[in-house]
Amino acid sequence: MIASVRGTVTATGPDHAVVEVGGIGLAVQCAPGTLADLRVGQPARLATSLVVREDSLTLYGFADDDAKQLFELLQTASGVGPRLAQAVLAVHTPDAVRKAIANADTAALTRVPGIGKKGAERLVLELRDRVGPVPVGADGAAGVTAGAWPEQVRQALVGLGWTAGQAEQAVAAVAETVDGETPPVPVLLKQAIRLLGRTR
Repeated sequence: MIASVRGTVTATGPDHAVVEVGGIGLAVQCAPGTLADLRVGQPARLATSLVVREDSLTLYGFADDDAKQLFELLQTASGVGPRLAQAVLAVHTPDAVRKAIANADTAALTRVPGIGKKGAERLVLELRDRVGPVPVGADGAAGVTAGAWPEQVRQALVGLGWTAGQAEQAVAAVAETVDGETPPVPVLLKQAIRLLGRTR
């Protein structure tokens, strides 16, 4: 089991990073929020979970061990595979996931693409007693104040290889779609990447 990797980030993409460890480049699947903190050419440490399938070995990476442990716990629920577990952590912080499951907040869980009402109820039923303590004041999503997200998304896009001008345009386009409550930063980053993907 590869529990973590530490090395230089040599490349990033919309859903992965390549970390060079001892001369070997490891492709690590990461959520947008994790990728946003990585910079090509800079050292990084990622907690990792190796998912073994008959035809593949996939390494999933996380900013810390807490997110990794929750990723592995989510997969013990019926119908939840690694991609869906990662999608949960792309939309919500680990604390927010624990809070949603502990409080049977199916509305929060169904914000994750791929989780419907029945899937959310199943997560609550199967994991409620196993998510651990819920911190007081855990927020509903991996979001920030309305004024802070543009800079975070802009920096993440530049870190992923787009120019400052392209990042600025994408942030402006995404900002026009934000009405009312600001979505989590990873969701906004995904929207920006989607927009930029069309123009490449």
